Amino acid sequence: MRKKFTFILLIVTIFFMGCANKPPKNITNLCDIFYEKNDWYDAAAKVRDKWGVPIHVPMSMMYQESSFRHDAKPPKDYVFFGLIPWGRVSSAYGYSQAKTITWKDYKKEAGRRGADRDNFNDAIDFMGWFISKTHSINGISKWDANAQYLNYHEGWGGYRRGSHHKKPWLIAVAKKVKARSITYAAQLKTCEADLKKNWFQKLFGF
Repeated sequence: MRKKFTFILLIVTIFFMGCANKPPKNITNLCDIFYEKNDWYDAAAKVRDKWGVPIHVPMSMMYQESSFRHDAKPPKDYVFFGLIPWGRVSSAYGYSQAKTITWKDYKKEAGRRGADRDNFNDAIDFMGWFISKTHSINGISKWDANAQYLNYHEGWGGYRRGSHHKKPWLIAVAKKVKARSITYAAQLKTCEADLKKNWFQKLFGF
């Protein structure tokens, strides 16, 4: 009987974990995202307060990087005339598509040794850390989603060298990230007061 109960409990746990890891249904609307994933707003607000990063910037970058999929990976690399798969094109992984070496630097500098790339709270904190460092290293405003994304993609050194100028496709993507951030910012203004309410206020309609 105990084994049967343990098995059922395990199945239920796996089911709910799977549901919790699913991307939001409507990723084009920031309010809908935060209403569906009700703990994500609190995590994003903590990042804003900790790193001075406006919520809509990392969220728009995360939209571009992973579409809010916790286990997102870059495409596979192929060898022998594109016939045989040979690993991935990079070590990027998770919500933020952070590369392994950069993630290690973040964990060390931010004191978050137990952080995981497939955990939303950790991933958005990483993005806050990166955006803040981009501001310190290259003088890019934390509100400039366009230039922040270029730094995120090319790295701080690559951005300084102007590597993005040789990639018109990347410049176009960065403009999309900026446009998304503007949309997200406008959407958040319409619902943030409600998102800030605690469970007691929501229960009694305060």
